[in-house]
Amino acid sequence: MPLDADSFDLLLETVRRYVAERLRPLEARVADEDEVPDEVVREMRDMGLFGLSIPEEYGGLGLNMTEEIRVAFELGRTTPAFRSVFGTNVGIGSQGLVIAGSDAQRAQWLPRIASGEVITSFALTEPGAGSDSASVTTRAIRDGGSYRLSGAKRFITNADKASLFTVMARTGGPGAKGVSAFLVPADLPGLCVGRPERKMGQQGAHVCDVTFDDVPVPAANRLGEDGEGFRIAMQVLDRGRLHIAAVCTGIAERLVADSVAYAQARSQFGKPIADFQLIQAMIADSKTDAMAARSLVLDAAEQKDRGEPITLEAAAAKYFASEAVGRVADRAVQIFGGAGYVADYGIERLYRDVRLFRIYEGTSQIQQLVIARETLKRGG
Repeated sequence: MPLDADSFDLLLETVRRYVAERLRPLEARVADEDEVPDEVVREMRDMGLFGLSIPEEYGGLGLNMTEEIRVAFELGRTTPAFRSVFGTNVGIGSQGLVIAGSDAQRAQWLPRIASGEVITSFALTEPGAGSDSASVTTRAIRDGGSYRLSGAKRFITNADKASLFTVMARTGGPGAKGVSAFLVPADLPGLCVGRPERKMGQQGAHVCDVTFDDVPVPAANRLGEDGEGFRIAMQVLDRGRLHIAAVCTGIAERLVADSVAYAQARSQFGKPIADFQLIQAMIADSKTDAMAARSLVLDAAEQKDRGEPITLEAAAAKYFASEAVGRVADRAVQIFGGAGYVADYGIERLYRDVRLFRIYEGTSQIQQLVIARETLKRGG
């Protein structure tokens, strides 16, 4: 159920001011230290950001999809590391529970996820299973009242902070129908989290390897029925792709605003570079990209809120927005010139940060396949 208009407007304005006044001044520090300050994490908990998408009955804000992506637009106006702090709780780390969890599972975990007491992580990707997510080899073998979980996961966001993993593991034969989903607490024996990877961008948002060595997982921790894991994962990713598309849109809008401000302030040949038509062309292209991305995301979110399927729409929004923000970031570096290449203005950092969006939650090429498949199903 959506918030009443006044309450939601207040939330949106609070997030907008928090991003502008609190988070943006910390961007360089987070990049240098590769860590979001603990006090910021506490503030985000107090604001309810960990529970944006979790139903109110479990202590969350219960935002619908349109409301969630409007908040994500605002969060996109700062370094993605800040959103990543609670992003898994809002999206892929909690939505499996919301979609397929039993009453007991929801009651046990969702209130603590919504409050930020529990950080969640979604463990699907493996060293040999990325885009081909139905080929996971991590195996869960039934052993009386539990499963014995063994295998390795790769590039798992927030793994070093997580108290709870949603793990996709093979319980049956090959292919998607042999995959099941499990809720795996991080303190179970045999679970090991590796060191955070050094990355091209998005410093402050950590990804790690996670290994499972005969981890005993109670059968009551299976999400849904045996063999339903892949279906659950795909439903979770539909929503996650929309959220990521909205973040991409927010970053694109921030980069447009920064480019305009710089072009109006920077003078060459006796006048602001904003007066030059080739600079104006880049600004026009970037503004058009940002506007188109926003429209795609909003349209898909409204469709989801009407209860309609959005597999095609979510893929198209994520594909377009993630590619568009890369184009916008590239033009921003060009408009800033040498200043865009050095660290002082933060443009080079965002240029690196946005590159990942074309890879995770499904690469651009996977989105193309999904879009084509769904279009062919619909006959055009």
